[in-house]
Amino acid sequence: MSQPEYVFTSVEDQCEVERLRAIERECDPASRRRLGATGLTTGWRCLEVGPGAGSLMRWMADKVGPSGQVCAVDLSTKFLPAQRPPHVEVRQADIRTVPLPEASFDLVHARYVLIHLPDYEVALSKMLAALKPGGWLVLEEPDFSASRGVAGDAEQLASIGRINQAIQFMYETRGMDYALGLKLLPLVQARGLNDLAMEYEAPWSEGGSGTARMMAMSAVQLHDKYLATGLVTEADVERYCRFAEDPRSRAVYYATVAVMGRKKAE
Repeated sequence: MSQPEYVFTSVEDQCEVERLRAIERECDPASRRRLGATGLTTGWRCLEVGPGAGSLMRWMADKVGPSGQVCAVDLSTKFLPAQRPPHVEVRQADIRTVPLPEASFDLVHARYVLIHLPDYEVALSKMLAALKPGGWLVLEEPDFSASRGVAGDAEQLASIGRINQAIQFMYETRGMDYALGLKLLPLVQARGLNDLAMEYEAPWSEGGSGTARMMAMSAVQLHDKYLATGLVTEADVERYCRFAEDPRSRAVYYATVAVMGRKKAE
């Protein structure tokens, strides 16, 4: 993931760490459940791609204990805790190019990473190469094509629709797929993984909920990029943020697609 590609490059640091922590609050319970379903246990070696603010990195480190290892790779590591146990390694690098030992990890996980890469298959190949035979791959990616306003006044719902169009345009003009989550299963099927499982979650979120506020944070930080699409106005962004706080509003902001599978044992 080169810096110009990532849509949240050049956002203000304090706002970004707050957004990352909001994602953790909303998404970690489901991620922990999926990771735990692999049998994650003491002594495992884990690769966390795109650790963000580090909550899952820390959780996995607790699970594997000192006899295991967690390696976290991200373009920017500035939001990760400075104090880390000795069995946690942090590498500031691009997953597509970072040198990693082959067939060395019991578990490889990435959440909301591949969507930011036009050449996401390069990253996927790198992750699979690092996975041991019989090891688990867990991927979680969004599907923004599921986005829609459900309840709100006509002006609000029209603005929500235009913001969703801007999100699609913003990703597509960068060569990225805003509905990448829908491709995860065929992608890993083509790589020959076993014991495949898929989950698709597209919950309705009410105004004032954690998801709604998280998406409003994103809208504030991506304000200029949204306006640059020519599809939305300042008023649309303002309505979108007010909608996210209105307890009467309901929306599907995105779906999360999760795919889990095991690399073929030799």
